[in-house]
Amino acid sequence: MLRTRVRTAAVMGRDQAKAAALANALGGSVTTGAWGAVPAGDIVIVAVLYDSVVPIVAEYGDALSGKTIIDISNPFNSGGDGLAIGESTSIAQEAAKAAPADAHVFKAFNTVFRHVLEKGRPLDVFVAGDNARAKAGVEAFIESLGLRPLDVGGLETAHWLEAASLVEMGLARHGVGHWDLALGVTEFHG
Repeated sequence: MLRTRVRTAAVMGRDQAKAAALANALGGSVTTGAWGAVPAGDIVIVAVLYDSVVPIVAEYGDALSGKTIIDISNPFNSGGDGLAIGESTSIAQEAAKAAPADAHVFKAFNTVFRHVLEKGRPLDVFVAGDNARAKAGVEAFIESLGLRPLDVGGLETAHWLEAASLVEMGLARHGVGHWDLALGVTEFHG
């Protein structure tokens, strides 16, 4: 597998405190980008509610040229029991349409609750995206955080990652009964 060294990653958010908390939780070379400034990192994590992702990617426009963009959002409906978008797309796919042609958009981290990520346990992070070289960089970044990246396929799979977050919400509300959980994969051999 092709591996790419990740130099820096930046978390952008309208709420600087939330962006800083996420950057701190991610650790490593992750910084917090000032709202409105050109993102400094090779990887830009868009940490906003789903309905702001596409407008922000469009607003930043050419400032995202050549960058790897990670969408962590989940497009929940107002009841939090369904998706607010159709089955033929995802927020990440819509962001890719708004991004510069040489940017690479991924869906990742959306099935890991922030407070669980902050606990620092080994976690699985599902990754959906199309560009193999950029995906290797995303995977290297995730590994640098002590997490296990799991490639779930191309960007068209992002819709199903968003739906998987609904399963996680259901488990938290009903099956497990608390929010201290994460989706993951257990491998069986032999």
